[in-house]
Amino acid sequence: MTLRSERGFTLLEVLVALTILGLAVVAAIQGFAQGLRLLKLSGDHQRAMLVADLKAREVVSAEELEDQGTEGEFRWHRTMRLLEAPDLQPETGDQPRWRVWEIAVLVRWDERRQVELRTLRTAAVTAAEDATARGEAPAPGTPPPGTPGGLGRPQPGAGVTPGSPATRSGPTPRTTTPSSRSTTPMGRR
Repeated sequence: MTLRSERGFTLLEVLVALTILGLAVVAAIQGFAQGLRLLKLSGDHQRAMLVADLKAREVVSAEELEDQGTEGEFRWHRTMRLLEAPDLQPETGDQPRWRVWEIAVLVRWDERRQVELRTLRTAAVTAAEDATARGEAPAPGTPPPGTPGGLGRPQPGAGVTPGSPATRSGPTPRTTTPSSRSTTPMGRR
């Protein structure tokens, strides 16, 4: 054996090894930092969905509305509007027994981030609304139209079976794929 083959690593080999090691450490640190950024974004998105769900569930009266506010670092905008539902129209020309309402909640944060939740709710037409639509005076003791508590809850004797579309309500995120039970109108605004 020669003396040259037993000396060890040259300076150039050590520098190349340290460069490769440094690049690997930098890449690992950047990967961890990106993971932390995504974790924060995911947490913000989840909290925004909770705010949107809360604001959609706060609606208790069956009337058109548009309001907005803030919840911590989130700004929200809520609208509720009556939808036309031809399937709920009686064939005899009478007033419909059910109305379908769309509730949309838009939550924004961090200047460019936002999430929108849309859901449909059903509400039984009250006796006062029915009488008013026919041009009659409501019966004494009937609650006025838009009374809280009637949204999404069938009235006694309405003849709705459990599990039917009229008894289901609740928010459905707009970003999910609709299932057979989904009430979100895709493509409607």
